[in-house]
Amino acid sequence: MKVEELMTQNVRTCRPGDTLSAASQLMWDGDCGCVPVISDDGSKRIVGMITDRDICMAVHFRGCRPRDIAVGDVMSTGVRTVGPSEDLLDAEAIMRDAQVRRLPVVDANQELLGLVSLADLAREADRKRKSKQPPITEQEVGDTLTAICAPRVPSQLAASA
Repeated sequence: MKVEELMTQNVRTCRPGDTLSAASQLMWDGDCGCVPVISDDGSKRIVGMITDRDICMAVHFRGCRPRDIAVGDVMSTGVRTVGPSEDLLDAEAIMRDAQVRRLPVVDANQELLGLVSLADLAREADRKRKSKQPPITEQEVGDTLTAICAPRVPSQLAASA
């Protein structure tokens, strides 16, 4: 199965100049825990990711209101991505390696097309199990979750900051 067959399209996005208040409102309205950050130049080129955890930690440690902090000041950069025609198993491998639950799907210009998540993989594994078609197994999803949740060593944390 290809990534484009499972990815979520019409993903909510924000820009580096948006406030954490705006990003958190997008997450609340969309019932999601992260928002891809796209370029301020008007394109849909991905430049980062912001999570609900990023917002909480920034507000706590900076002692500022969310409306006073820009997304670009706390977003994760160096985002790992996947192409729409790549196999889901390749997307899972990237998620494991990067220890991320969500992976932006981009075109050749790094413009956002969608998002594939661990939850998407789990739901697909459940559908396939019920229909006796095993392209994604529950074991593979469990292995991916285990890799994502493994404690990071301090050098990994510094590299992702």
